[in-house]
Amino acid sequence: MTFRTLLPFLALLGTAQIGLAETPAFQRVKLEAGEKLFAADCRRCHSTDADRDSYGPVLEGIIGRKAGSVTGYDYSDALMAAGITWTEPALIAWMTDNQGLIPGTKMRHVGITDPIEAEFILSYLRSVQPK
Repeated sequence: MTFRTLLPFLALLGTAQIGLAETPAFQRVKLEAGEKLFAADCRRCHSTDADRDSYGPVLEGIIGRKAGSVTGYDYSDALMAAGITWTEPALIAWMTDNQGLIPGTKMRHVGITDPIEAEFILSYLRSVQPK
Protein backbone atom coordinates (compact mmCIF):
# COMPACT_ATOMS: atom_id res chain seq x y z
CA MET A 1 0.00 0.00 0.00
CA THR A 2 1.46 3.35 -1.02
CA PHE A 3 1.25 6.49 1.07
CA ARG A 4 -1.24 8.06 -1.34
CA THR A 5 -3.59 5.08 -1.17
CA LEU A 6 -3.29 5.08 2.61
CA LEU A 7 -4.56 8.67 2.93
CA PRO A 8 -8.26 7.97 2.33
CA PHE A 9 -8.07 5.08 4.77
CA LEU A 10 -6.52 7.31 7.43
CA ALA A 11 -9.14 9.96 6.85
CA LEU A 12 -11.98 7.46 7.14
CA LEU A 13 -10.45 5.80 10.18
CA GLY A 14 -10.11 9.12 11.95
CA THR A 15 -13.66 10.23 11.22
CA ALA A 16 -15.30 6.81 11.68
CA GLN A 17 -14.29 6.61 15.32
CA ILE A 18 -15.39 10.10 16.28
CA GLY A 19 -18.11 11.13 13.89
CA LEU A 20 -16.82 14.16 12.02
CA ALA A 21 -14.91 15.78 14.88
CA GLU A 22 -11.14 15.92 14.61
CA THR A 23 -9.30 14.78 17.69
CA PRO A 24 -5.81 16.13 18.42
CA ALA A 25 -4.42 12.74 17.35
CA PHE A 26 -6.16 12.95 13.98
CA GLN A 27 -4.98 16.54 13.54
CA ARG A 28 -1.40 15.31 14.08
CA VAL A 29 -1.94 12.57 11.47
CA LYS A 30 -3.21 15.18 8.99
CA LEU A 31 -0.28 17.47 9.72
CA GLU A 32 2.31 14.70 9.33
CA ALA A 33 0.66 13.38 6.17
CA GLY A 34 0.37 16.92 4.82
CA GLU A 35 4.06 17.53 5.40
CA LYS A 36 4.94 14.34 3.49
CA LEU A 37 2.58 15.21 0.65
CA PHE A 38 3.99 18.74 0.51
CA ALA A 39 7.49 17.25 0.29
CA ALA A 40 6.40 14.97 -2.56
CA ASP A 41 4.27 17.46 -4.51
CA CYS A 42 5.49 20.98 -3.70
CA ARG A 43 8.94 21.09 -2.13
CA ARG A 44 10.84 20.69 -5.39
CA CYS A 45 9.88 24.30 -6.12
CA HIS A 46 8.69 25.81 -2.81
CA SER A 47 10.25 26.23 0.60
CA THR A 48 8.32 26.80 3.80
CA ASP A 49 11.28 28.54 5.40
CA ALA A 50 11.96 32.16 4.44
CA ASP A 51 15.64 31.62 5.26
CA ARG A 52 16.00 29.03 2.48
CA ASP A 53 16.08 29.76 -1.24
CA SER A 54 13.52 28.13 -3.49
CA TYR A 55 12.59 28.24 -7.18
CA GLY A 56 9.05 29.35 -6.41
CA PRO A 57 7.87 31.79 -3.77
CA VAL A 58 8.27 30.79 -0.13
CA LEU A 59 5.03 29.46 1.33
CA GLU A 60 5.74 30.24 4.99
CA GLY A 61 2.70 32.11 6.31
CA ILE A 62 0.84 31.86 3.00
CA ILE A 63 -2.66 31.64 4.48
CA GLY A 64 -4.05 35.17 4.61
CA ARG A 65 -1.25 36.62 2.48
CA LYS A 66 -1.97 38.68 -0.64
CA ALA A 67 -1.08 36.74 -3.80
CA GLY A 68 2.09 37.98 -5.46
CA SER A 69 3.51 39.62 -2.35
CA VAL A 70 6.75 37.74 -1.61
CA THR A 71 9.51 40.31 -2.02
CA GLY A 72 12.04 39.47 -4.71
CA TYR A 73 9.98 36.85 -6.56
CA ASP A 74 9.21 37.54 -10.25
CA TYR A 75 5.47 36.80 -10.40
CA SER A 76 3.50 36.63 -13.63
CA ASP A 77 1.48 39.67 -14.65
CA ALA A 78 -1.66 37.51 -14.36
CA LEU A 79 -1.02 36.65 -10.72
CA MET A 80 -0.09 40.22 -9.85
CA ALA A 81 -3.32 41.49 -11.43
CA ALA A 82 -5.54 38.84 -9.81
CA GLY A 83 -5.88 40.74 -6.55
CA ILE A 84 -6.64 37.66 -4.47
CA THR A 85 -5.66 36.77 -0.95
CA TRP A 86 -4.55 33.22 -0.21
CA THR A 87 -7.51 32.05 1.83
CA GLU A 88 -7.95 28.34 2.47
CA PRO A 89 -10.61 27.99 -0.28
CA ALA A 90 -8.36 29.91 -2.72
CA LEU A 91 -5.44 27.59 -1.95
CA ILE A 92 -7.63 24.52 -2.50
CA ALA A 93 -8.80 25.99 -5.83
CA TRP A 94 -5.15 26.75 -6.75
CA MET A 95 -4.02 23.21 -5.94
CA THR A 96 -6.90 21.77 -7.94
CA ASP A 97 -6.63 23.98 -11.05
CA ASN A 98 -4.30 26.95 -10.81
CA GLN A 99 -4.73 27.89 -14.50
CA GLY A 100 -8.50 27.82 -14.03
CA LEU A 101 -8.27 30.08 -10.99
CA ILE A 102 -5.80 32.53 -12.53
CA PRO A 103 -5.25 31.98 -16.27
CA GLY A 104 -1.80 32.96 -17.48
CA THR A 105 0.21 32.19 -14.36
CA LYS A 106 3.78 30.93 -14.75
CA MET A 107 3.28 27.93 -12.51
CA ARG A 108 2.53 24.65 -14.22
CA HIS A 109 -0.65 22.82 -13.21
CA VAL A 110 -0.31 21.52 -9.68
CA GLY A 111 -2.62 18.58 -10.29
CA ILE A 112 -3.73 17.90 -6.72
CA THR A 113 -7.31 16.93 -7.43
CA ASP A 114 -7.86 14.59 -4.47
CA PRO A 115 -9.70 16.69 -1.85
CA ILE A 116 -8.22 14.70 1.04
CA GLU A 117 -4.69 15.23 -0.26
CA ALA A 118 -5.34 18.96 -0.71
CA GLU A 119 -6.81 19.24 2.81
CA PHE A 120 -3.82 17.44 4.32
CA ILE A 121 -1.38 19.76 2.51
CA LEU A 122 -3.46 22.70 3.74
CA SER A 123 -3.17 21.35 7.30
CA TYR A 124 0.59 21.44 6.92
CA LEU A 125 0.56 24.96 5.42
CA ARG A 126 -1.57 26.17 8.36
CA SER A 127 1.23 25.07 10.68
CA VAL A 128 3.99 26.91 8.81
CA GLN A 129 4.07 30.43 10.20
CA PRO A 130 6.81 33.06 10.06
CA LYS A 131 9.29 32.84 12.88
